[in-house]
Amino acid sequence: MALLEYKCPNCGGAINFDAGIQKMKCPYCDAEFEMEALEAYDEVLKGDGKDELNWKEPQREWEEGERDGLSVYSCNSCGGEIVGDDTLGATDCPFCGNRVVISGKWEKGIKPDLVIPFKLDKKQAKEMFSNYLKGKILLPKVFKTENHIDEIKGMYVPFWLFDANTKGRVRFKATTTRTWADSDYTYVETSYYSVIRGGGLKVSAVPADASSKMDDVLMQSLEPYDTKEAVNFQTAYLAGFLADKYDVASEAQINVANKRIRNSIVSALRDTVEGYGSVVKEQDSIYVDNERTQYALYPVWMLTTRWRDKVYIFAMNGQTGKFVGDLPVDRGLRVRIFAGITAVAGVAMFLLTGLFM
Repeated sequence: MALLEYKCPNCGGAINFDAGIQKMKCPYCDAEFEMEALEAYDEVLKGDGKDELNWKEPQREWEEGERDGLSVYSCNSCGGEIVGDDTLGATDCPFCGNRVVISGKWEKGIKPDLVIPFKLDKKQAKEMFSNYLKGKILLPKVFKTENHIDEIKGMYVPFWLFDANTKGRVRFKATTTRTWADSDYTYVETSYYSVIRGGGLKVSAVPADASSKMDDVLMQSLEPYDTKEAVNFQTAYLAGFLADKYDVASEAQINVANKRIRNSIVSALRDTVEGYGSVVKEQDSIYVDNERTQYALYPVWMLTTRWRDKVYIFAMNGQTGKFVGDLPVDRGLRVRIFAGITAVAGVAMFLLTGLFM
């Protein structure tokens, strides 16, 4: 007959029955437990479930003639492909700044379901970008020139949007602490609790970037987008703008969606746990029933700058105006400014010394 082994809920070490105190005791952290409490905790652990994730793929097809007038432009430098109307001609690649040329008609891929139209035009984007750069005295001059800022491009970036009915169960370890003292000692009693929370959550339009050329962190930093302003896709929305071709399948981004859904569920259930000194998540499981997956285009104003053999991409949410991007520092300019300050300080010191003498 196998002996039932209990692990300490506090530190995870094996615990044994202590005849002196008539309780189970952990030899590693000295925590003490009633047998009934451990039996109840063991039943809680048996309730821990596994994830169940059900996903569907989008299948919207193009209608005859819908893609007429749209062409694919390819960059021979970075391999990027963008979509634009036939009047675009040659332009600069929004990913690396090199020239792109037309390579053929837009024929492959499924049709977008939704598009969030640009709310900010190019003039507004340039003004907001210029205002953002004001006061950044260590920024290389190439970023500030009017000719360069005029190269800002409006581009629709592809996203997968996931709608799902979800359920979750989360087990938390919580503690409360009681402190008291007598004339000799101060006592601290810590009580441990296993707190279970579960519930359902309907999620809509959970986004995941569908382009391998766009940095996921950069795109997530541009959020949020208001999907209530999304409309059914029409090719007319692409007139005067570029569109990045999706090259990441929806099933490849399911892990991104799962992670965001899990974080939302855990956060919502964590907010219901109150009255404890500390709360730590120990285990969670989620159930996801994907109602639909949609292909959407989000508006982004992009400016690509090459400086000292490195490409810097600056992006702005074309709906809200939110900025993100990595701006460099001209170290040579910093040295010159520091040298100028040092020289001024030297002159001031010389004058003070002359006055003192």
